[in-house]
Parts: sequence; C-alpha cells; structure tokens
Amino acid sequence: MKNPFPNNGSYPCGRFQSAPTTRRQMLTNCASGFGAIALAGLQSDAAFASVSGQPLHGPHHAVRAKNVIFLYMDGGPSQIDTFDPKPMLAKFDGKDPSKLFNVEPTQFNNNGNVLASPWKFNQYGESGIPVSDLFPHVATCVDELAVMRSMVSEFPEHTFANYFLHSGSGLQGRPSMGAWVNYGLGSECQNLPGFVVINGGLIPPGGLDCFGSGFLPASYQGSIFKPSGSGVANIDPTEKIAGRQRQKLDLIAKLDGFAVDNFGAHDSLDSAIRNYELAYAMQMAVPEVMSLADEPGYLQKQYGMESEYEPTRTYAAQCLLARRMIERGVRFVELTCPSVGGDRWDQHSNLKQGHENNARAVDQPIAALLKDLRARGLLDETLVVWAGEFGRTPFAQGKNGRDHNPFGFTIWMAGGGVKPGTIYGATDEFGYKAVENRTEIHDLHATMLHLMGVDHTRSTLRFSGRDMRLTDVKGHVIHDVIA
Repeated sequence: MKNPFPNNGSYPCGRFQSAPTTRRQMLTNCASGFGAIALAGLQSDAAFASVSGQPLHGPHHAVRAKNVIFLYMDGGPSQIDTFDPKPMLAKFDGKDPSKLFNVEPTQFNNNGNVLASPWKFNQYGESGIPVSDLFPHVATCVDELAVMRSMVSEFPEHTFANYFLHSGSGLQGRPSMGAWVNYGLGSECQNLPGFVVINGGLIPPGGLDCFGSGFLPASYQGSIFKPSGSGVANIDPTEKIAGRQRQKLDLIAKLDGFAVDNFGAHDSLDSAIRNYELAYAMQMAVPEVMSLADEPGYLQKQYGMESEYEPTRTYAAQCLLARRMIERGVRFVELTCPSVGGDRWDQHSNLKQGHENNARAVDQPIAALLKDLRARGLLDETLVVWAGEFGRTPFAQGKNGRDHNPFGFTIWMAGGGVKPGTIYGATDEFGYKAVENRTEIHDLHATMLHLMGVDHTRSTLRFSGRDMRLTDVKGHVIHDVIA
C-alpha cells in the first residue's frame, strides 16, 4: 500500500521512523504470497473464513448441529420443581433435613426444613418424561428433549458459576462458548455477527464478560441485541449522502493498512477493521432481521406475541428473532431472561410466586420455538440448550425459598443430533446430589462442540504458555444423549 504520508519512510514530523523489516518478518510475508491466492478464494465463502483472518480448524468430524440457541435461565431454576420429581419431598415435608441426609454449606445458611414441591408432575408424550405444571407448553415437546438430571457445578455463587457455565472457567475474562464456537467454525453469515446475545432485560451477574472473547481475537465476542426497536444502537447510516460513508471506510482502511505495514498486524487493529466493515453491512441486515412484519399472525400468536403478560411478549420476540438469526447463518444465539418485576430464577424466598412468574415468561415462547424449528426442518441442525448456572436445595431457605445447589441439577437439550425423549443421569431420592452419570459443565461443553463437528481437545489457542481450550483439561462427550 502506498504511504499516504511520504517522508522517506517516516511520519511528517520526521521524528518517528518505522522499524526496519526483520529477516523473520520478511520470510513470513514472502511465504504467505502464493498461499494468499488460494486463501482469497476460500475467504469469499464465509463458511471457510474466520473473522480473524486465520485458518479455521474445524469441523473435525461429521456435523450434526450447524447452530446453537442457548436459552439461559438466569439465577438457577429448581430441578425438583421443574423436570426432576421427588416424591420423598412430600413424604418428609417439614422435617429437619440434617436428620435425613448430610447438608452441605449453602450460600446463606438460613436453612429450613424439607420443602415439598408446590407443583404437580405429570408424564407427557410417548417418552413419558415427567414435567411439572410450571411448563404446560414445554411439556408438549418432551419427545424432542434430552433431559439431563445429573449436572453439577464447581461454584455455588452466581458470578463465578455464570463464568463457569459460559466459559468453562470460574475466572473473569475467559472466552465464552459462543466465541469458541465461532473461533472453530467461523460464521455462515456475512452481514450479522456470528455470536449474538438477545438481551431480554437481565444481564447476568458477571456482566458482559459472560459473553466476551477473552484471549481470542476481539471479533469473536458476543454482540448484544435488544428484542425490539432497532435491535442495535446507532444502526442507522450516519451519512445520508450515497457513497460518502463508504468513502470514509475506505480511507480508514487505507490508514489502518499503513499502520499494519509499518508496525505489523495486531488483534485490536484487525478486529477494529472487521468491526467497521461488519457494522456497515449490518445497517441493511439488522432492520430486515428485526422486522417481524413478514411473520404470519398465527405464528406470532403461537410464540406469545399477543400475551397479556409483558415478559412473555418480550421472550416471544427473543425466540422469534433467534429463529430468524439462525436462518440467516448466525452461528450462536444466546437469550437472557426478561424481567418479571422481581428476581430472576433466584428464589431465596417466595419460591412459588417467583418461579411461576419466570416460567410464565418463557414457557410458551420456548415451546413455540421448538415446534417452529421442527416445522421448518431446522431443528435437526439447530442445537437448543436450556440451562441455568446451578439448581436449588430440596430444603427451604427460611420458610418458602430455596438456596443455591451446585451438587445436582437439571438442564435439557433438543435438536442438533440429540437423542430425543431421553432422560440421562439421576439425583438422589431428595433431588439434592447427582448419583448417576454425574455430568460436569466441561462435559456439556464437550458434547455441544462434538455435535457441531468440533473435537474439544483440538480446539485450542496458545496463551499464557499453554494450549487453552473451552474444556480446560477436562470434558468428556456424553454419547448417551447423542442420537
């Protein structure tokens, strides 16, 4: 690229001379010459091009799921009140739990007596999977689900547990699973981010670092969308005169290219260039994807867009947008919970009211999403994951709440190569601790990556002296939940 500031290779001030090219830089640049010819052709197809410009390492084997929709249940839903019925709770309701089993230290230690579930369970579908009355709509979809009842976490506190669920590490600043997926596979969409978070109103404890790129290139971090309006702030073109904005971007690209020529490539600069270009493309794509006018009225009603309960309408829009985004090739979409006027699924008191409000917000939209994906032939290639960061205790906190329980809780997966109508693992007779097929968060991540064609042990990046990966040095693929 021609130097826009000619001054014998220096800046106009004449005081800053660029460093001479080293032998290693010269060899690197020359060696890339012929390979760049082939690479240019591959990068014209988004399926082959990563946002960092580096070669992709996946898929490693047959792909079952092309996309992920992660339904994050912020706060930790109670497994014994949703998908893991325990009759022993009713039998010993009101009894001292310490006389029945070993009670582990809890987050707040205001432990009460054994608390029976306020909701009844019934079996549904051909699989006969039991679901509580909290989820009458999801109950109609149980034959699509693989319900995993033996999840455990290493952290009993929200922030660290959120980091762990999202990034495989309880430490702040590690790459989110959405970032890892796009790092390994790239995005199939050229005018929308590969990793989108649709924010229903509640950013989880731990903040935006739950969706960050960590030590991966910055282009892989999650982009936050709202479920209504423009979706993204400042998405309208800043220049009304045709071509002027494009001219400005081209000038910025030239100046950035000059910096690369003089000082070498750097992630912050490379990501900034790509983000400018993506933002330019999003000006046309985002308004189109956010507009639900072309969605038939009956389908909007099925999702809950006409519900009298505002949080249901909010989550319905999130689920409908998630489907529209994966149709357009967005690789990983995460949905956060809408505000229900009280706490998220974190009911330390008033369990019945709190869980009913949260379930009412998400139940109908989730069921509609699963049915819509199935009807469009998308469910087989879309992995849907429903999960919180931990579960709740089988005994009360105070009189009518439940404390955090990382020792055994339930999540479910559907579509994307998952074995439908399946129950995997078990907790003890009180629903307190995992006792059969104990499953760690690393195992969940390994299985998600496997379904997307990625070997979790080979999806690595050298950082801080060792090869880092989403599953750290752990993780086993759970083949029993794979069809």
